[in-house]
Amino acid sequence: MPPSAHPARDLVVATTNRGKLSELVSLLGGLPVEVRGLHDVLSDPPQVLEDGATLAANAIKKARTAARSTNMLALADDSGLEVDALDGLPGVRSARFASEHATDAENIAALLQAIERSNKPPPLSARFRCVLAVVDPRSPGRAPWTVEGVCEGTIITTPRGRLGFGYDPIFVVGGKDHTMAELTAAEKNAVSHRAQAMARLRPLLARALAEGGVGLRQGRGTGHKVPRGEPVR
Repeated sequence: MPPSAHPARDLVVATTNRGKLSELVSLLGGLPVEVRGLHDVLSDPPQVLEDGATLAANAIKKARTAARSTNMLALADDSGLEVDALDGLPGVRSARFASEHATDAENIAALLQAIERSNKPPPLSARFRCVLAVVDPRSPGRAPWTVEGVCEGTIITTPRGRLGFGYDPIFVVGGKDHTMAELTAAEKNAVSHRAQAMARLRPLLARALAEGGVGLRQGRGTGHKVPRGEPVR
């Protein structure tokens, strides 16, 4: 039976970042899921200390916390920007490169300062890397699913574009003349690291949903309806 024949199920995305939530809602399009952000489910979402040494460790930690707190199938993302001239920095510290609670603008400024100190002339090769993790609270013995996606590109020193979030204004997508922040949502979702990771995760989710998915619950009409359509490739 195709996924569209199943009633919508609940899936909580372990993020309070509305930009990430919006992208993941779109990327889950075509699956019978009703996506909820943490704020849709919990009035006071738990704070997760992202102290893992890798993106995968942080993604798993966030997914486990969300699954435990909501008793729902949980999806978490941890992403980072890797600049080759900086030996892969900011990497796992991307969201906190300037300080623990830095804004996007502060992180961009800190990165550009680090590049300036490196005396490496732009453009500089870099990549966005994303790890998605899924945890099912009803299957405590099952290891989390993890998948990875990568988007290659270069760093520029003058931000361009008003779309997206994070380091998007200084990241030029490989093979394009535009920064990630100059791409529409649809264009970004065709090439981004998050899209590449989701393309790998979709078959796992589709199989679990088709089989009834232990721990999945019927939607109650308060989440984000995903658009029907073709799977992301």
